Amino acid sequence: MQYRDTIMGMLILTPKEEEVLRMFWERGKLFVNEIRLLYPTPRPHFNTVSTFVRALESKGYVSHEVVGMSYRYYAVVSEDEYCTDKLNTLIKDYFSNSPNRVVSTLIANGRVTEDDLRIHMVRARNMKNNN
Repeated sequence: MQYRDTIMGMLILTPKEEEVLRMFWERGKLFVNEIRLLYPTPRPHFNTVSTFVRALESKGYVSHEVVGMSYRYYAVVSEDEYCTDKLNTLIKDYFSNSPNRVVSTLIANGRVTEDDLRIHMVRARNMKNNN
């Protein structure tokens, strides 16, 4: 059974699928064997990597182009799109859909300081003024 994210409708990835997707973001278009060679030794079997890639393709995260007798795969979901979707899901599921609760938690845990907030407020104003 595949679980669908409730914000943008993206299908949820396993940790291994996410690891392979990150390889596409970092390296661009790749053949399955090139992905396999990015793993440290002992490397996973070709068929194992191929299964991860085909799962990503069936979930709509990657696509392929035919090169000779092989497929070269590439990401069709950007890292920004994926991270935004994950963040929105986190906010919805764990913070009652309240970005303010996220910020409050980060401040309470010391992960965000007042200086951080000032810097981000300046950036937000600049972004707003530039649009």
